[in-house]
Amino acid sequence: MALTASTMLALGTKAPDFQLPDAVSGEMISLATFSYKKALLVMFICQHCPFVKHIQAELAQLGKDYQAQSVGIVAISANDIVNYPNDAPEKLKEMAVELGFTFPFCYDESQETAKAYTAACTPDFFLFDANRQLVYRGQLDESRPSNGIAVTGKDLRSALDTTLADRPITQDQKPSIGCNIKWKPGNQPI
Repeated sequence: MALTASTMLALGTKAPDFQLPDAVSGEMISLATFSYKKALLVMFICQHCPFVKHIQAELAQLGKDYQAQSVGIVAISANDIVNYPNDAPEKLKEMAVELGFTFPFCYDESQETAKAYTAACTPDFFLFDANRQLVYRGQLDESRPSNGIAVTGKDLRSALDTTLADRPITQDQKPSIGCNIKWKPGNQPI
């Protein structure tokens, strides 16, 4: 596990398109899946990372809390499953079912989607507005596995609420911290 921070992709960046299978339903998910939503949250997570395990219940709750609002949510795992078999699609499905995820949990086998989003760690969060321009990238909240701070999701929830209210989000955003994306040998971003 290499402690890694978000790359902090430039605000205003357009959401890269993707087409990935949902590990639960098998359905193909893309940007168009969420075209009728006012906001889109793209989360890079995985099954085995202790940073994700620390917040996974909050991620499930976040999905439930925003399900009735105009927010599209998709989780993506891009880890190399040869070296990290706990992140294989069947394990992602188990995780999603066990936690009651109300959003698709996709597997990025080629790792091209993770590269397009400049995902660096798990968890890594990217929030886009109705025009699919990046308005937030950063941490869920200040909680980490060993710092004793309760998991609340306050930073990400604030960004979601602000976006839904058509208000600008502060540009003072703190990077997410977690395990590095487990790139396939020779596939690391340059």
